[in-house]
Parts: sequence; C-alpha cells; structure tokens
Amino acid sequence: MEETGHTWTDGEPEQLVALEVDRPHAARVYDCLLGGKTHYAADREQAEKVLATVPSAEASARENRAFVHRVARALVTEHGIGQFLDIGTGIPASPNLHEVAQAADPAARIVYADNDPIVLTHSRALHTSSPEGRTAYIQADATDPWSILRAPALRDTLDLERPVAVTLCLLLHWLPPDYDCYAMVRTLMDAVPGGSALVVTHVTADFDVRVSRIEEDFEETGSPVRTRTRAQVERFFDGLRLLEPGLVAPQHWRPEPVEIEAGVREALRDGDVPIWAGVGLKPAAGAG
Repeated sequence: MEETGHTWTDGEPEQLVALEVDRPHAARVYDCLLGGKTHYAADREQAEKVLATVPSAEASARENRAFVHRVARALVTEHGIGQFLDIGTGIPASPNLHEVAQAADPAARIVYADNDPIVLTHSRALHTSSPEGRTAYIQADATDPWSILRAPALRDTLDLERPVAVTLCLLLHWLPPDYDCYAMVRTLMDAVPGGSALVVTHVTADFDVRVSRIEEDFEETGSPVRTRTRAQVERFFDGLRLLEPGLVAPQHWRPEPVEIEAGVREALRDGDVPIWAGVGLKPAAGAG
C-alpha cells in the first residue's frame, strides 16, 4: 500500500513522492516512540514489539534526543563549531537541531540529509532558520556519502574549510549489514577540517542481551538492524579525540544541572538506555 505526499521547496509543493505505509520505517517508529503523530499502523505495531523487548525504549528515544541537544550546545559554546551536517535526520520535531544550535549561535548553519520520503514531505520545517544563519535539506542516502558531500545545497550552506560537526545519531545500526560503515565515516571525516566533530549514538546489546532480539524483529520487516558492542562503536572514533566523559550511555553525557535536580537521571539505570553515545574531535592538521 502506498500513499503520496508533497516535497517542498521554500514553502511551495514541488513533487509527489510515494510513501510505503504498510511496512514500518525507522524514522516513523522513532517518531512513535517519541510520542509524535507522523506514523502509521505498521509503525505502531513495530514500536510495540520494540517496547515488549525493551520497555524503556521510549525513554531511550528521549535520552538520545536530549543528548543531541546538549552536544549541539557544547560544540557551539565550548568549541566554536557553528556548522552541522546531520545525516539520518528523521521526522522533524521541534526543537530541531538547527533551533538548538542557533539559540546558542544565531549564525549557525545546518544541513540535514535523509533518504526517507516522509522526511522529505516535512522538510520545510527544517528550513526555518534564524535570519543570521542558514539551513538546507538534502534528499540523499547515507550509504553514498559523496552524494551528500558534493550536493550543491551543502556547498552553498557549509564552508568545508571551517570545522563541521557531523552527526550520525541512531543511524549507523540501520545501514545494511554488509555495508562498510567505517569507510563511510572515514569519508565524511576526511572531508572536513581539523577541529571538526563526529557525534554518534548507536544501539547496543552490551547493557541487556535481550536488545539483540530487535535484530530478529526488524529482520522480518525487511529493515535489518545491527547492534554493535562498545569496541565496535569506538572504532568509529579512530583517529579522533573523544570528549569527556568518553563513550557512555547518552543520559551520562554531561547531564545538565536542571535535569539532575529534577531527578530525571537518577530514575534511569545504566541498562535502561541501550545506546552508546560519544563525541570525537578531529585533530588540527599537523597535530601529534
């Protein structure tokens, strides 16, 4: 079964795209776990399966999102990174990455990239930049990083001579099992200068072996998931300097005082959020 939706450019409909609504899609399942409304029955059914295996999946989705926001603020305010390339954007939900980054630096620039047609139908929400900054959206597949790096929208928005934060959050475990994700990450990081950052969150069964059942559940849908161990996730940061506190569950990455005071973090055990999260900085050219 297919439905159609519009793509948008500067607020005007551009073309129709086909949406497969009879099979779950990662972005829509994630939207469901976040309490959003852009999903269908197949996505809700899959989200229920995930919750049966990982009862804290909704909290995990929220923690991933909160982590991304904290990282964006830290990279802008502490490291002077005002450019972001967000691959595997997912369905927009305010506050989006550009809203968080531009709240810290109104001149921040963000390029979003995703291959999901339903994200494309909502991409106009990703163009609401501050007057001083810029945002752009690229319809592209993460498994073809050069299609992203060579996209005119990226070249018109980001200055690749200046540091860029490349964010790959809850993306890499969705890529095909036989695809070389490590080579893809190297390609992206080779294209940005020293001082750039890599931001990764990745599902793992390290905290709870039951999480590995998710692989079986999604295999049946034709959208395979591959969990990775801590050591496997650390490989994505080869050649980079991991920022403190290193590779941790997202709720432990620099929780903000207001969150601690509210008791949000204390309510979550280490195993409740089966995700590894980390941020690595690329050394400056010639650095030892």
